[in-house]
Amino acid sequence: MKVLVTGASGTLGAATARALAARGDQVTVLQRRPAGLGLSEVLADVADAEAVRAAAADQDAVVHLAAKVGYAGTWPEYASANITGTRSVVAACRTAGVGRLVHVSSPSVAHVGSSLVGEGAGPADPHRARGAYARSKAAAEQIALAASGPDLAVTAIRPHLVWGPGDQQLIGRIVERARAGRLLLVGTGAALMDSTYTDNAVAALLAALDRVQSAAGRALVVSNGEPRPVAELLAGICAAAGVPAPRRHVPARLAYAAGLLAEGLGRVRHREPPMTRFLAEQLSTAHWFDQRETRAVLDWTPAVSLDEGFARLAAAYRR
Repeated sequence: MKVLVTGASGTLGAATARALAARGDQVTVLQRRPAGLGLSEVLADVADAEAVRAAAADQDAVVHLAAKVGYAGTWPEYASANITGTRSVVAACRTAGVGRLVHVSSPSVAHVGSSLVGEGAGPADPHRARGAYARSKAAAEQIALAASGPDLAVTAIRPHLVWGPGDQQLIGRIVERARAGRLLLVGTGAALMDSTYTDNAVAALLAALDRVQSAAGRALVVSNGEPRPVAELLAGICAAAGVPAPRRHVPARLAYAAGLLAEGLGRVRHREPPMTRFLAEQLSTAHWFDQRETRAVLDWTPAVSLDEGFARLAAAYRR
């Protein structure tokens, strides 16, 4: 197929583009800065409707990963990248006659602050989702799925906590804080947390692209399906990187209050806050998902276990 991948400068986007090209698809990538993948490249903001429309011309499919992530920034910034950007992608698909769209979303779009224990993909709720990122991604998912129809099959894939070698969004931050002695456990550290090794997330996105007709109009959560206590996950990452695992605990309520204060300071200083209310909730409540529907619809299962993922991460750090 001819496939347009947006957001290929990120770890998951780049890995997805490489995997598509490796299996023989003709891949074009679109992002704001060069991705260095040796593929046909369009440098543009995903919110630029004209640029996206031009990039989508003559494409068979789009995998839409471009988004503003993290916790720093204003609502207009999140809305532009995540909401306006998704509208641009949907409009470009319709204009160009693209038949398949895989929209990459997040489980946070259906998270309202309480634990998620063996849940499926609940409905995206931009009014109750926590934080600007989650609210904007929830609205974006609704826009994408509403466009699914006879001429454009759309599915939303929600990978949960994607990590692996080269990742700076999650792994890099954890390792940096651990090395500086600033990595703490929120609450007891016993909350069960699911996550997704990068290779598994990539394979799920390719499966969604191939089976989008079966998944059209639906959202599916993707994870390794191996929930572990938060403390164990952090210890595994730290051990792989050769940095000390966190041992100090901070009460969840105190972390939440600190997150509220840090968010305010972050807005003033235009910096990523070290803690947010959303992050405090994520680290102190359970988040793991029933993967039976996802695996059945996509005909996909994770190939890399968590323990193998930790071993690969350790090998990468040794190199």
